[in-house]
Amino acid sequence: MRLHPVRISLFPMATESSDREGMRINKYIAHAGVCSRRDADDLVEQGRVHIDGERVDQHGTRVREGQTVTVDGEEVYPLEFEYLLLNKPKDTISTTDDPKDRRTVLDAIGVPEDNPSGLFPVGRLDRNTTGVLLVSNDGDLAHRLMHPRYEIPKIYYVRLQDDVKPHQLDQLKRGVELSDGAAAADQVAYLDPQRKTDIALELHEGRNRQIRRMMEALGHTIVQLERAKYATLTTGRLQRGEWRRLEPEEVRELYQRVDLQ
Repeated sequence: MRLHPVRISLFPMATESSDREGMRINKYIAHAGVCSRRDADDLVEQGRVHIDGERVDQHGTRVREGQTVTVDGEEVYPLEFEYLLLNKPKDTISTTDDPKDRRTVLDAIGVPEDNPSGLFPVGRLDRNTTGVLLVSNDGDLAHRLMHPRYEIPKIYYVRLQDDVKPHQLDQLKRGVELSDGAAAADQVAYLDPQRKTDIALELHEGRNRQIRRMMEALGHTIVQLERAKYATLTTGRLQRGEWRRLEPEEVRELYQRVDLQ
């Protein structure tokens, strides 16, 4: 399935009032998938944004119907936002492009090489970590979902080479010391009391290889790692490597979760 960019009108009413008010430049740039609104403000401050050839120097500048916006000399325009949920398979890189030409999550979805919709993975999963991964071109939503302020919950299923002792579950909740500071699970439990190699952890942090490093700190080797839930999203009936578009209600729930209008 090929995904193509779609120009959309941000001024559907086309009234004298809407033409006068327009849309704030940072929101316009975010809707173009360039970056988040906060980063768009930085682009304005750096003098990299122009409207109809005139440099924008005010954050409150508004774009009106028919005007042309450029960033670093390239025209940008609003794209239809895409929200795709992938059940990430193993041996897949969570990036838009890999210099070593390894398979990426965009390859798994079937995004054309030129990525016309500007899709990117929201956050990262290790190459051999499977499970829930959101792929989108909504920079505002992605920025907030990944920002520590919003403490987005993530649940992982972990299979280890050896049994995890009950006191080690307690230790994971209390916190273990890593090279970049202490890390603790919000919740941790056995998936099956009869099989102590399998545990579930809930985290709201998202440090690099955090779960693998936490388990290594306790002397454990991970055999299998799956993200079972991200914010409100689960893989449901999706098989490994399959993906689907989010329903409008699912997108609304994500927006509400990060206080985004």
